[in-house]
Amino acid sequence: MLDALTLDQIRMFVTVAEAGSFRAGAARLLRAQSAVSHAIANLENQLGVAVFDRSGHRPTLTAAGAALLEDARAVLLKVDFLRARARGLGEGVETELALMVDTLYPLPLAAAALGELRAALPSVRLRLATAPLGGTLQALRDEACDLAIMAGEDFRDPRIETEALQAVPIVAVAAQGHPLARRGRSRQALAGADLADYLQIVLEDPSALSEGRDFGVLSPQTLRVGTQDAKRALILAGVGWGRLPQWAVERELAEGQLLPLPATALGPQGVAQMQTYLAWRTDRALGVAALALRAALQRRAEPAGARGRATARAGTAA
Repeated sequence: MLDALTLDQIRMFVTVAEAGSFRAGAARLLRAQSAVSHAIANLENQLGVAVFDRSGHRPTLTAAGAALLEDARAVLLKVDFLRARARGLGEGVETELALMVDTLYPLPLAAAALGELRAALPSVRLRLATAPLGGTLQALRDEACDLAIMAGEDFRDPRIETEALQAVPIVAVAAQGHPLARRGRSRQALAGADLADYLQIVLEDPSALSEGRDFGVLSPQTLRVGTQDAKRALILAGVGWGRLPQWAVERELAEGQLLPLPATALGPQGVAQMQTYLAWRTDRALGVAALALRAALQRRAEPAGARGRATARAGTAA
């Protein structure tokens, strides 16, 4: 009966298959070779198929053994996950952790930090979402996330604790075929009036926190979008100009698909430094996983001396 299968037998099967022999598998398991051979023979009896061909110098997987090996690995992975989760529950580790990230913050850094957390605490279910402008603060207010990465100083709440991470360069850009690109190539400084003649692609705030306010919007002609990806796509298509986080368009800038605009009204050579912050509710203590993620994000932050001063931002952002 399959009910008689044991995890010990399954683990021995996987170990011998990976080690290449009963002797090497027994050494890894710190078990006698005879005990390993006996356990696998019992497993084969329970399954009703041979998983190893023992006719050669070394045991080799049979066709059935090769097919069952991945299933056996999956069983062990689930068991290890169950143990890790139970251990986390016993130690007070959160079962789930949600992170909301401002669209300006470099996602590769968030991914690396989450990967580090996953390796350390595999029992924690992770959720990641992104939002521009006041969306991150609103998520914290609504208790829709445990931690948030906010950008700029325009969204604050006395119930929300923040600590600086790093400054993110935000660059004004236009596609290579856009009329403003010629000015970008010549590095001729662009005044606000120059930019006002052309359509500006801007992000809308999904929250109501900045209703009636626009910051960084220099043109009376705007096309407002809900996501950073849509904004980037429209700028690349030459529909208008706008500001994007430099990390998100490094390849396009290097390949000349996008050109930086030396718009002095938006920072030196059109580049502004947007300070980012890790944020959480003051009325909710950070758990083991949240503290681990906080540390992982801080390890990836630039030294304080390399951070630029944040630029004001709220409402509909350029």
